Amino acid sequence: MADLITVEDPDDPRLRDYTGLTDVELRRKREPAEGLFIAEGEKVIRRAKEAGYEMRSMLLSAKWVDVMRDVIDELPAPVYAVSPELAEQVTGYHVHRGALASMQRKPLPTAADLLQTARRVVIMESVNDHTNIGAIFRSAAALGMDAVLLSPDCADPLYRRSVKVSMGAVFSVPYARLDTWPKGLESVREAGFTLLALTPDEKARPLDEAAPHTMDRVALMLGAEGDGLSTQALVAADEWVRIPMSHGVDSLNVGAAAAVAFYAVATGRPQS
Repeated sequence: MADLITVEDPDDPRLRDYTGLTDVELRRKREPAEGLFIAEGEKVIRRAKEAGYEMRSMLLSAKWVDVMRDVIDELPAPVYAVSPELAEQVTGYHVHRGALASMQRKPLPTAADLLQTARRVVIMESVNDHTNIGAIFRSAAALGMDAVLLSPDCADPLYRRSVKVSMGAVFSVPYARLDTWPKGLESVREAGFTLLALTPDEKARPLDEAAPHTMDRVALMLGAEGDGLSTQALVAADEWVRIPMSHGVDSLNVGAAAAVAFYAVATGRPQS
């Protein structure tokens, strides 16, 4: 059973995992280096725990202690009970959901490991917006994608904002980083995947014509908001595909486009 510890000093070193959560640059460097990530809100904390992530500690405002009692009773990790004011002093923002947990990261699988069993893969290039990362993972989980591969410069899926937007779906879809870009795409093709680059370019083939759901193994490539896929990534693809637009709209937000494309890729997929 976890110890329930009341803390009244915002400088208490035991709260170090939670300091400066709004400092994006600091947290992006610090969290992977220290092997931790922050889960926010009851649902996300429970999903992280269910996914097998070890909890380092929890930070709760008083009214959330009873709500999280079953989790507390199962944990060997300390639980810090604080006032909402102190939580804001420590984290740098008002913790609306009243519950935070510091979780221990797991070692990432390799791309080769994921490609052995996957049939429908998402590949992201230079997607650095944490909201988009979270939205894409949530859609990937909901619409039946098997795995996510990230270029070396993609944002961290376990950053607090990504986890929160995904509602914990980042714990449901396995992911790995490609060591090199775009050379790493060759290993995906060698594993038997057709590389489809999603682009609004008029030269691209409409998704319904490409019929990705009939293909045996598909890797759908997505680029960053605004810039899209790089020239190198487009050249490396087997085919360009697009979502047909109407009413003069030239493209969708990458999160929305991903959801539409995932449905097209996964619907009617061949059974293993």
